[in-house]
Amino acid sequence: MPRLFTGLEIPAEIGQSLSNLRGGLPGARWIDPENYHVTLRFIGDIDGVSANEIASMLFRVDRKPFEVKVQGLTSFGGRKPRAVVATIAPSKPLMELQAELERMMQRIGLDPEGRKFIPHVTLARLHDASDRDVADYLSLRGYFPSKAFMAERFVLFSSRASTGGGPYVVEDAYELCA
Repeated sequence: MPRLFTGLEIPAEIGQSLSNLRGGLPGARWIDPENYHVTLRFIGDIDGVSANEIASMLFRVDRKPFEVKVQGLTSFGGRKPRAVVATIAPSKPLMELQAELERMMQRIGLDPEGRKFIPHVTLARLHDASDRDVADYLSLRGYFPSKAFMAERFVLFSSRASTGGGPYVVEDAYELCA
């Protein structure tokens, strides 16, 4: 059964910029730049019939391309940090696309996403990293000039069941061209 999710790809030049922030954080498992993405909706482990239904349904999305702005670093997990992420500005078109995908997934019977959508790019997964080390890392590397790109499509990714971080495969792409 494939593990699926929808997302936005990160252009290579922005991925390269973000990859320059790697290193200097004990307990970090850095994500390879070719696996950077913005998850729009995690779908999960799906049988082939459902996967085909989802892939077909996503072609109904009718939206215009929009700007995506990468604007700094933070961590997720509070006092027990679990990830270092690049934050993405929650623009109206991005939030509307994500909400539409969420509604579509619920219509076909998937449970609602339990967490609030916070657009981001995961740069590292953390294992036994202290909140102090993460705070020090963010104070040194957390600011970088914001970078923007045009999202002209979103994709359906698959991944093998693992501890996260890829490799991810683009199963289908959906142009934004309304």
